[in-house]
Amino acid sequence: MTRSLWQDRRFVRFWAGQTVSQFGDRITELALPLIAVGALHASAGQVAVLTALSWAPNLLALVLGAWVDRRPGKQGLMVAADLVRAGILVSLPVAALFDMVTLGQVYVVALLTGLAGVVFGNAYQSFFARLVPRSSYVDANSKLSASRSTSFIAGPAVGGGLVQLLTAPVAVAVDAVSFVVSAVLVGRIRVDEPRSAAEDVPAAPSLLRSAREGLTFIVRHPVLRAGLACAATLNFFTFLMGTGLLVLFADRELGLSAGVIGLAFGAGATGGLLGAVTAPRISRLIGIGRSVAVGAVLFPAPYVLVWAAEGPWWARAGVLAGVEFVSASGVMLFDVNLNSLNTSVVPDALRSRVAGAYTTMNYGIRPLGALTGGALATVIGLRPTITVAAVGGALSLLWLLPSPVPGIRALAGVGRPDL
Repeated sequence: MTRSLWQDRRFVRFWAGQTVSQFGDRITELALPLIAVGALHASAGQVAVLTALSWAPNLLALVLGAWVDRRPGKQGLMVAADLVRAGILVSLPVAALFDMVTLGQVYVVALLTGLAGVVFGNAYQSFFARLVPRSSYVDANSKLSASRSTSFIAGPAVGGGLVQLLTAPVAVAVDAVSFVVSAVLVGRIRVDEPRSAAEDVPAAPSLLRSAREGLTFIVRHPVLRAGLACAATLNFFTFLMGTGLLVLFADRELGLSAGVIGLAFGAGATGGLLGAVTAPRISRLIGIGRSVAVGAVLFPAPYVLVWAAEGPWWARAGVLAGVEFVSASGVMLFDVNLNSLNTSVVPDALRSRVAGAYTTMNYGIRPLGALTGGALATVIGLRPTITVAAVGGALSLLWLLPSPVPGIRALAGVGRPDL
């Protein structure tokens, strides 16, 4: 019988660190666009640029993943990345004290925190595989995703309140503190990190070759290839709207205050908690592969309902919350099962390289989606742009249908990742 992860102190410590950090992130994800829209009067195009800069560092993940593979301490990289992000975020409330916050600074903060986040994410994959036994991948991802979903419930509401009471730059300081807490908790975990063959290869001559190996593995693996194509398509279309344009839509089209926007996003995020908690049960019922497919449709499709957001303020906020509820449920069902499936098919020796290549393609397309969304919103308006995102995102299912993914019922039926 598999031991409960709640009895594993190392996992609980890691879970706690990620939970605290996720709550801080939700505040910043709301505060940064509100700084741009409210205090600096940013246009739709400028908000789109902010979203793009947040995700642009993922374009470097292919090379950074190969670099991380050569580093002997993945845990140390994660701690350093947390501390770097904390320091960068603190610059905003400091600048606010002297009334010197500019859109340029907000752009730089988004770019640099994103870069540190890529390093953390690439190291995370190897660390997670050493921390959690293979049989508990889905359970662990469910618990971590449940925390993430819970942060989407409370984080925006708290963030919206903090922005109204203390201003957005001061609210960002809370996220900085959360990264420090995460660094302390992750740094205290003891995990066996044996040296990989990649750590012994000279860095300069073979870094690009190592990065190419991760990309080649994905392209040749039918499960990873289909999953990446589906996820990247989802990311492109959902980032046509992105958090920034959704905030702009709620602020200018729906006429909602920062506090109400936060409450609507928070209420909608309860769907994410439901999706994360029920993902293991649903995967056992219909299979991991089919769960991924269902999530791929439920994530974007509900946004076609933005056309129904009319009437009194509570009705407009209710539609926004309802759309977010169904969408958040879908994305958790998608993420929990696809992340577990991906982890199960990647060899230990290639984890960071594959993670880097996967991130470059999957998250690297987000800036392109955000910039395209900004241009579309300028030309055709916010509601039509969000509708295009919903329909295009749902069509990502077409990548999965001819692949082995829908037929995979459990991780036990997937070949073990050996080289």
